[in-house]
Amino acid sequence: MPTLTPTAPFGARSVPQEMTYVDPARQLTEADRQQFLEGTGLNGPFVADLLSDMLAHERAGVHLYRSVAARTHNPVLERQYNHFGEETIEHVDVLETLIGQLGGDPMYISPAARATEKAGTSLLESTFLLAGSIDLMTQELVMLDAVMLAEAKDHANWSGLSQLVDTFPEGKIRDHVRRAVAQVEPQEDEHLSWAQDMRSKMIALQVRSGTMAAMGAKAEEFMARIKDWFS
Repeated sequence: MPTLTPTAPFGARSVPQEMTYVDPARQLTEADRQQFLEGTGLNGPFVADLLSDMLAHERAGVHLYRSVAARTHNPVLERQYNHFGEETIEHVDVLETLIGQLGGDPMYISPAARATEKAGTSLLESTFLLAGSIDLMTQELVMLDAVMLAEAKDHANWSGLSQLVDTFPEGKIRDHVRRAVAQVEPQEDEHLSWAQDMRSKMIALQVRSGTMAAMGAKAEEFMARIKDWFS
């Protein structure tokens, strides 16, 4: 099982910054960072930080999918959130494996990854902030918006990595990167396309639902009537 919430007791490491203290026992030294992809002619420390950032976003995605799957009232959305969530767990595993294969530490949390963790937490929190003060359909759209935004960065991450495959030196290193991209990128294409299409469909259905809205149905009754619209 991949690590979904890295913490110091389980081996997480980072680098200190001007306003970030890291226990010396948990610091990744500059010498350690320079050893990543050493001798390849690539900017190893930057690639290590990039992969750490990608991994942090995938980990945040797992938590987002678990949350929205548990709270949606639509069985079609629930099934898809659960499905994509399981694939996102696989993506965490793929990245942890890839980082290890390239000689890095999957438990390294780069400065960029810390920023991504914060952004992911804020995105998830945004789906709770108006709970109880907005109708159910708006809540569903807010959760779907969060998924779409998260998947937009996921898609950009893997699309960008796919364009860098030939930059890595020929041999095992390039093969490892190519296999990871080949496994994950098509799924990320599907995730983003589905989220965008579903958002458009949800908006269009609500625009055309004036008759039902005029009936003054309670939110729960309204949701019960439309729960099968997306099947």
